[in-house]
Amino acid sequence: MSQANAQQYHHRHRHHRKRRRVWPWVVGILAIVILTLAAVGVMGFQLVKQAKQVQVHENSAIAMLSKFSSGDAETLANAGDILPQIAHETQQAQDIAHGGLWNTAAKMPFIGSDISTVQGMTAAINDIVQDSIPQFVNVLKTLNDAQIANGDNGVNLQPIIDAAEPLRKANDSFQQQVRDYDALPTPGISMIRSAYDKGETQLNDLADRVNALSNTFQILPTLLGDGQQRTYAVMAMTPSEMRSSGGLIGSVGDLTTSNGTVHIGDFRSNGDYLPYGIGDHSADMKRVFTDEGPLHMSFDIRDLAVFPNTADSAVAMQSVWNRTPWGQGVPLDGVIMVDPVFLQQLIAINGNVTLPDGTVLTGENTAEFLMNTVYQKYPENETDALFGVVAGQAMASMFSHMDMGKLYKTGEMLGTMAKGRHFTMYAFDERIEQGVQAAGFTGQTPSSETDPSVGIYLTEQNPSKMGWYIKREAKIQRVNCDDGDLYHVEFMVHNTMTEEEAKSLPWYITGNNSNNTGKAMEKILFYAPQGGSISNLMQLGGKVDAVKETTIDGVNAYETYVQVNPGQMATFTFDVRVSPKASAPLTIDQTPMGWADDGITYLDPKCDTK
Repeated sequence: MSQANAQQYHHRHRHHRKRRRVWPWVVGILAIVILTLAAVGVMGFQLVKQAKQVQVHENSAIAMLSKFSSGDAETLANAGDILPQIAHETQQAQDIAHGGLWNTAAKMPFIGSDISTVQGMTAAINDIVQDSIPQFVNVLKTLNDAQIANGDNGVNLQPIIDAAEPLRKANDSFQQQVRDYDALPTPGISMIRSAYDKGETQLNDLADRVNALSNTFQILPTLLGDGQQRTYAVMAMTPSEMRSSGGLIGSVGDLTTSNGTVHIGDFRSNGDYLPYGIGDHSADMKRVFTDEGPLHMSFDIRDLAVFPNTADSAVAMQSVWNRTPWGQGVPLDGVIMVDPVFLQQLIAINGNVTLPDGTVLTGENTAEFLMNTVYQKYPENETDALFGVVAGQAMASMFSHMDMGKLYKTGEMLGTMAKGRHFTMYAFDERIEQGVQAAGFTGQTPSSETDPSVGIYLTEQNPSKMGWYIKREAKIQRVNCDDGDLYHVEFMVHNTMTEEEAKSLPWYITGNNSNNTGKAMEKILFYAPQGGSISNLMQLGGKVDAVKETTIDGVNAYETYVQVNPGQMATFTFDVRVSPKASAPLTIDQTPMGWADDGITYLDPKCDTK
């Protein structure tokens, strides 16, 4: 063999030996990959299979829980029969979701966060079913077995007093568990996201109802005169002519309570109060609402809801009340402010109200009748009296012939109506007022760092009843998630009155100035959250004055005036920074509208909220 052939042979042989040495490594790597894929495939198959089982168990539990969020008191009081079934479903779901396969998957990239969310969902729902709801059901069952009524027009307070503390404890536990659920990372996988959203909706609906009921039970004995007689001025207001806290005061009645018995005195129209002067108010309130205009508030009885804080309305009402012949010898213990939406809810619970002319008001048509129809069908000098008739009958039936079902509905209703400022109250006794505030019954500008809100309060500057036609909507989106979350807010004021309606409706609705017929003319105050701030406040559409910063009774606010013609819309956009202590999403505290829907839409956040 020649030297060249030998070298060529050696070269081929060397490379051949090299290929033989590499080949086992390639096989090994491929084997590992194949085995890994197979393992992942088997794991994935098992995970999907178990996920469907979890979904079945949770859907079954949520379906049964939904009966709670839509059921009546009797359904809830007898829920002990169904709770073991729900608990079985939630325990099964939790056991599956916390098995070894799921614990491993929770550490994997891409899907790990969603797996952890599922584990958190099953744990939170199981805790709620095993702990909070049984406490709640036990309270209702005890109340259901008690004697609630005390004669035709009274309430036996002792069962309510006995139930208040257990209900508070159950509510505190429940609210925390729902917050834990809400705080879970939002899932990315559509199947998990769907289950998460469904559970979140049902749990938050139920949490709102439980919270409303618990809040009412904390203050109801005091409101109903536990231990002493109390007198409240009931201020019937109409958001058809908007004022910051509600609307123009059409009539005022008195509510007297003593050890559970309730008496409603006659409602007097605002005309009966006008000779007795104006309500006490601060220099800042005079500057904002009288001096600056364009409508110059007089602070007589009609304007006493112009203050954003119920406390200021109460002080003003008391000062007028004390000058009246019927009020001089009857010290006020507080005020209660109600609007047509509240009266409609009362009527839905207690039965229809029939007016002297045969008109029947129901749980569906009362708000529209009092805010719009009455001004079309009746002479203007009769409208306030009719409002008083409806308010008097509705309030008189509030605590009559009480039983557990009615107590449950009334308690829940008071809480939800207070949340939307359709019902607010203030007590002059500081100790009592602390409880009223804790229950959420006193309307006030943003005051909580943990539960942040931005205050938006409107006062109509066109003497009219345009409020029924003014639709407000808001969109809230979290855009930055760090210490002190940042939100972007769009707030829209839409004048839904048409040009034709502006021409054809009575001037009492459209305005008594022919130059402003059918126009929405709104003075708007914006308040930042407690411990937070508002920035980049801008306005689009409508005729508007420049937004200016101001200080009102020691609190910073933004003030503007906008005019919106029939069929048009004005939009305000701004950013809101909340306190680092905030533990709940930003919401809006606002002047109530003529319906229960607050018009707020929460958009998906632009940042990771967890």
